[in-house]
Amino acid sequence: MPQIPAHIPSRIRRTLGRALFALSVAGPWLAAPAAAETPSLNLYSARHYPGDEALYAAFTRATGIAVRRVDSDDAGIVARLRAERAASPADVVLLVDAARMAAADAQGLFLPIRSAKLEAAIPAHLRAAPTPQGTTWFGFSTRARVIVYDPLRVKAEDVATYEQLADPKLKGLLCTRSGSHPYNLSLFATVIERLGDDKGQAWLNGLVANMARPPKGGDTDQIRAVASGECGLALTNSYYLARLVASDKPEDRRVVERVRVVFPNQATTGTHVNIAGAAVARHSKNAEAAVRFLEFLATPEAQQYFANGNNEYPAVPGVKLDNPALRALGGTDFKAETIPLATVAKNLTKVQQMLDHAGYR
Repeated sequence: MPQIPAHIPSRIRRTLGRALFALSVAGPWLAAPAAAETPSLNLYSARHYPGDEALYAAFTRATGIAVRRVDSDDAGIVARLRAERAASPADVVLLVDAARMAAADAQGLFLPIRSAKLEAAIPAHLRAAPTPQGTTWFGFSTRARVIVYDPLRVKAEDVATYEQLADPKLKGLLCTRSGSHPYNLSLFATVIERLGDDKGQAWLNGLVANMARPPKGGDTDQIRAVASGECGLALTNSYYLARLVASDKPEDRRVVERVRVVFPNQATTGTHVNIAGAAVARHSKNAEAAVRFLEFLATPEAQQYFANGNNEYPAVPGVKLDNPALRALGGTDFKAETIPLATVAKNLTKVQQMLDHAGYR
């Protein structure tokens, strides 16, 4: 420690001495550079699939950016974002249905972004409509809304289209989950977009008239109900059936053996597909990393994680699908509908009112 000259008064010398001692102790710490923090982003996710952990780890390996995840269902994530507002730590929001993505977008929860990579990779009908500020959300995997049926009670040609589900010849055979569930709402909105309101309302009335029982349960419950004979046919997302196909459980194998699957509307408009989608959170503090994450989700590597982790279909055209369960359903060799999901999502409130009018629970 430096010496203080003797001619300086003792009172001042004592004060300077204490100050110099403090500096001599603190000096090494003050001079040391601060340890660099590991870059990270905060993800609010409604996906809860084991394969997603490997997906996030792959992103971290590729970029050095850690992913801190908060899990909830779609409604919980939207409620949290609304409550947190500008104080939200969320950087990326990942939801599992176009209807839910559109509803959150309508509440101003997403940040419009511009990304040439995403616009080149994700087909226009699987993302939000662009605005002058950018695009708010993108779909990164798809799931087909298929029809399963009992071949002992129903002919494949009688369930070749969604429109046929309202045919009186199927009276007492149809099972679905709640009409208000987003999976059904998105499908119904798409069909009504094509048919128009009057024919669409008649179609919904026909579905209700053909019910084997009031809507209940989830998609897997509908498949099991067909296998048990409670129903003759049902609507389900493709990955629920693929899970049963991939299962080693004897009871699941028996279900698969009892049912058949149709990808509807192959000769006309194509099978309805929905998405798992992601967006940059409106108040992201790390939007650059968030965009990098979304761009990574569109890479062939990430698209394979979606396909193999939850039996979904790649959203990016041309990605080779290597999933035995999906191959058993026909692989990717089916015609998918291309009505923009963003357009369909605008009609959800109207469709819900039409469901209420039809008495569709």
